[in-house]
Amino acid sequence: MANSKYDYVKSFEQTAQLLPNTFLVVRIDGRSFHHLSHKHGFERPNDQRALDLMNAAATAVLREIPDISLAYGVSDEFSFIFDRSSNLFDRRESKILTTVVSTFTSYYVHLWPAHFPDQSLSPPMPSFDGRVVQYPSVRNLRDYLSWRQCNGHINNLYNTTFWALVQRGGMKTTQAEETLKLTPFVQGTLAAAKNDILFSNFGINYNKESEQFKKGSVIYKDVSLRSRYGIQPLGIWDSSVMTTQGDPGSAPSKTQRDKEKKRRPKAEIRLEHMDIIRDDFWAARPWLFPDT
Repeated sequence: MANSKYDYVKSFEQTAQLLPNTFLVVRIDGRSFHHLSHKHGFERPNDQRALDLMNAAATAVLREIPDISLAYGVSDEFSFIFDRSSNLFDRRESKILTTVVSTFTSYYVHLWPAHFPDQSLSPPMPSFDGRVVQYPSVRNLRDYLSWRQCNGHINNLYNTTFWALVQRGGMKTTQAEETLKLTPFVQGTLAAAKNDILFSNFGINYNKESEQFKKGSVIYKDVSLRSRYGIQPLGIWDSSVMTTQGDPGSAPSKTQRDKEKKRRPKAEIRLEHMDIIRDDFWAARPWLFPDT
């Protein structure tokens, strides 16, 4: 590499390296999406086209970046989970963050015509901000995902009730806000009060609303089918099951782990709308985040 008297400027660069052996969560959020949704006439409280576009862009990110095992999204946000063993970009925070945000944004714009064929994008264009959070354990990681799903449910119930008051009840937005502020607790909870408003006034049973609207979207790499061929799911080891080399009871070698890592990009990508707070989802997919 050529050297010059200007090379000293590199010393001003700051490199933040993320901790090893931690799960990395990159959460992106739509920037000023209320303006975008108003400009393009998104349906309220939920626009199926917009949600499907978010899912399509997130799925593309999982295909592009093999180190991501799972993503969870609701509304205009998505969280991308990197394996604890990932050493992508030597765990440089800025590289990981900008790669995820730029990849997601580029696919969001690229896929827009497929979901909004009658509307062309124009400035200001869709954009996203992001952050990286590190979690040391599976418990911490699951609590994070539970927090996002819980928040998504609370916000969706509020928005469903709010827009029912406006669209079906004929209220102005300020009136609907005030009504919800003054709503008394029902059976000890605000959630029950909103359910009561929806059902009593508009015949809406919130429990029958779309699972996608209530629970958000979880996208993950499914390697379970590989067990048909005697190959352990990625990151999983059960000493009671014989390995592909016929050696029962021994831990996987470095070569086996490397081979598993290479198979990861070929894994099928699944999209689900289900509860990720309870254990059922994780018990059925133990290869996602084994606590080892």
